Amino acid sequence: MARRPGSAPARKRRGFGGFLLRWALLIAVGVGLAGTLYSIHLDRIVRGKFEGQRWALPARVYARPLELYADRPLLADQLQAELDRLNYRRAAAPSAPGSYSRDGDRFLIRTRSFRFWDGEEPGGTLQVDLADGRVAQLADVSGGPAPALVRLDPMLIASIYPTHNEDRVLVRRKEIPDLLVGTLIAVEDRSFYRHLGVDPRGIARAAFSNLRAGGVVEGASTLTQQLVKNFYLSADRTFERKFNEALMALLLERRYSKDEILEAYANEIYLGQDGSRAIHGFGLASDFFFGKPLEELGVPETALLVGMVQAPSSLDPRRHPQAAQKRRDLVLDLMARDGVISDADAQAAKAAPLGIAEGGGRVVGAYPDFISLVRRQLQRDYREEDLRSEGLNIFTTLDPSVQAEVEKALPARLAELEKTRRMKAGALEAAAVVTSVAQGEVLALAGGREAGYAGFNRALDSVRSIGSLVKPAVYLAALSKPERYSLTTSIQDTPVSMRVGDKIWAPKNYDHRVNGAVPLHRALSSSLNLATVNLGLSLGITEVTETLYRLGAQRRISKVPAMLLGAVSLSPLEVAQIYQTIAAGGYRAPLRAIREVMDPNGRPLNRYPLAVEAVVDPRAAYLTTWAMQRVVTHGTARWLGAKLPKDMTMAGKTGTTDDMRDSWFAGFSGDKVAVVWVGRDDYQPMGLAGGTGALRVWGDFMLAIPNEPLSDVPPDGVVLAGRGEAPYVAGTTPSGGAGGGKKKTGGESGGEQDIAQAEPEPAADPKPAIEPKAAPKASSSKNLFMSDFYN
Repeated sequence: MARRPGSAPARKRRGFGGFLLRWALLIAVGVGLAGTLYSIHLDRIVRGKFEGQRWALPARVYARPLELYADRPLLADQLQAELDRLNYRRAAAPSAPGSYSRDGDRFLIRTRSFRFWDGEEPGGTLQVDLADGRVAQLADVSGGPAPALVRLDPMLIASIYPTHNEDRVLVRRKEIPDLLVGTLIAVEDRSFYRHLGVDPRGIARAAFSNLRAGGVVEGASTLTQQLVKNFYLSADRTFERKFNEALMALLLERRYSKDEILEAYANEIYLGQDGSRAIHGFGLASDFFFGKPLEELGVPETALLVGMVQAPSSLDPRRHPQAAQKRRDLVLDLMARDGVISDADAQAAKAAPLGIAEGGGRVVGAYPDFISLVRRQLQRDYREEDLRSEGLNIFTTLDPSVQAEVEKALPARLAELEKTRRMKAGALEAAAVVTSVAQGEVLALAGGREAGYAGFNRALDSVRSIGSLVKPAVYLAALSKPERYSLTTSIQDTPVSMRVGDKIWAPKNYDHRVNGAVPLHRALSSSLNLATVNLGLSLGITEVTETLYRLGAQRRISKVPAMLLGAVSLSPLEVAQIYQTIAAGGYRAPLRAIREVMDPNGRPLNRYPLAVEAVVDPRAAYLTTWAMQRVVTHGTARWLGAKLPKDMTMAGKTGTTDDMRDSWFAGFSGDKVAVVWVGRDDYQPMGLAGGTGALRVWGDFMLAIPNEPLSDVPPDGVVLAGRGEAPYVAGTTPSGGAGGGKKKTGGESGGEQDIAQAEPEPAADPKPAIEPKAAPKASSSKNLFMSDFYN
């Protein structure tokens, strides 16, 4: 049969077409499989980070909260300063959390809620009436029962940042104001609640512009895509990155709700820079730029924050206020266009100033010396990476009002001393520590005269001879033996000479006088070197050393005669521990800088409870304190005694080292202990004794803060003698035993007045007599903090 023309070529065409179809199907299947596998890969990435720990969160460090209760010592100006530090806004009629009004000594405060380690402190409206320097009354303005105690939200004093220096304050979706959500959608993504992660119309519009320009010049990213870019990808403007961004946005929307995406976006978005610290999230940005929590933002502030999303650097309101205001006003127009606010509200907001807080809102990192103390204590319980990533909330003992007075006193008084002594400006340095008597909490700490400078921390690391600050331990050791010594026991202020190694040690009194037999309390108040040495040698150097250990000294002390006059080198913080134990009546509370630690969800982790141990006879501590009061009223610290308010009593001790290289004063009121050191970093003499240097700094800040007087109630077993006479332990004669005699000593003689005018004798050995290893513990209890430095 004849073949029809053209039939063979047709079959060839059909065979070739089938071949192409098969290959096209194979390619399509391959591409689809590859796309599926790639999508699975991206989905795993999306889920892995979104459901894990999304951010490395810094540890947040808080000061102590101000506690308000009836009869608390508090001045009106101090309460206002505290509210100002917390960025409470003064208003005629406080109507929003974080605001207050003042009418003389009456305050009306709208407090903020805050979650502490022991539960939520609710916000409310509180009336506080002050009278005679105390809280006279607290009242709940809403009509509820008068609260017994109210805690204000604590001041954020530092953050311990992740290594990449990102900082943020996490906010939950319910904590994001509706005003902010509405503004964000109006400005950044009007179809947020309708699209599936990408906006096709926006993409088409951007694609046309980019093709026409021959590159990526316009974006149409949704909020979800912006989150993906910031959270998972780089900022490279390439088609590959945009493809991944769109695909991951679709996957993210498929897995998670709009509220979850919005919450992540609000915490991730970059909004500025504070030095090396990156400001992420609206929560931190609100605090950084306006000094207030997110929920307290008004219309103009919200518009400014959302407007900054476009270009945080070029729209920084501190560096580019005009550009920031122009962008804010544009955002206000968009808010009015979409009905987020009314046209009238938009116009009113445009007339408002930017409202940027000075100094970056709540000051972070303003207390580096105290934070150094906190970190040393934390390092015992936490790894450094945990502090930088786990979002811990650390509640410390810092009292910002006390710290402020310390920071004000140091540079002012040092500058005055330099001027009167004709020293070069800046020649003197200082350190100060303030603690509570009963709790052993470090309330304030300054490692140098310059506040906020993160340099050498002299309060912790400057180990200097303490001079006559050691003497109360000598007299305490004696008074712990009431069968031998009382405050009126006569001790010999006579020359001492002995061979120590290949040298003769022969100390002298500061005024080079020899006073013969003197009452024990006069020997301490007048800081007589010879009397102290004779007393210490009769007790035994080992006994005095062990007393120092019981009081809280941790370093190994060389048992040489010169230690009786201060050849003991300690830091100001170590001295504070010793004096805290005396002030607390012989009960040692290891100094602590932390109260509680919580995880980001509010669950308490480590607690740092008060640990108190009786280490010396409370009767001896009381008698020693009585003698130290005489130091202030009749002895080497009479400058302070002349300035004390009526009914205020304090005790203390001056200290000076050889050639006046170190000036010290350590003292206490009924509720606070403070130690001040003044000197030069180069160890050169400066011409200042304890009473003319450190005492003046001490008095400047201690007289400026509330203090309780020393208790005049003696412990059991102590008998109060007549007015002006020394108390004594029951069962002993007032004049005591060894070297005693029965002569009763009352009042002040002219001889003591002459003696009292002299400054304390410098320590005989200006070189530190300390070995590097830790001292043996005097008791079995664990020192919760001090031992961490010197083990």
